[in-house]
Order: sequence, then C-alpha cells, then structure tokens
Amino acid sequence: MAKRVASVDKKRCVACGVCENTCPLAVAKVYHGCYTVVEETLCVGCGKCAKSCPAGCIEMKERTAM
Repeated sequence: MAKRVASVDKKRCVACGVCENTCPLAVAKVYHGCYTVVEETLCVGCGKCAKSCPAGCIEMKERTAM
C-alpha cells in the first residue's frame, strides 16, 4: 500500500473535474457537483491529482493506519 494519499480541502474545491480526469485509477470523483472525494483505500499516492488541481486544494499526506 502506498505511503501517501491524496487529501482534498472540500471548502476550497471548485468541483472542476480536472483531478477526476487526471487520476490514472479513477479514484478521484466529483461528488454531486460540489467537491472532490478520493477513495483513500484505492489511492496509490502518485500525486497527479494534486499537481493538476487548479484550485490547489489537493495535497498529498502520509497515509495513516487503516
């Protein structure tokens, strides 16, 4: 399992869908047109969503024990 996971600041997310289109495993999804949700158990921690986010609301964090 990856050491990092994407974390979304839902208050800053503008639900543009760039991360959804960038994620190679399609684990970033825009939820009801409001904000992005990342399925943390499936995230491989590549960081592509965080790099592509125009709002800068996605950051990579250390994965905590699940």
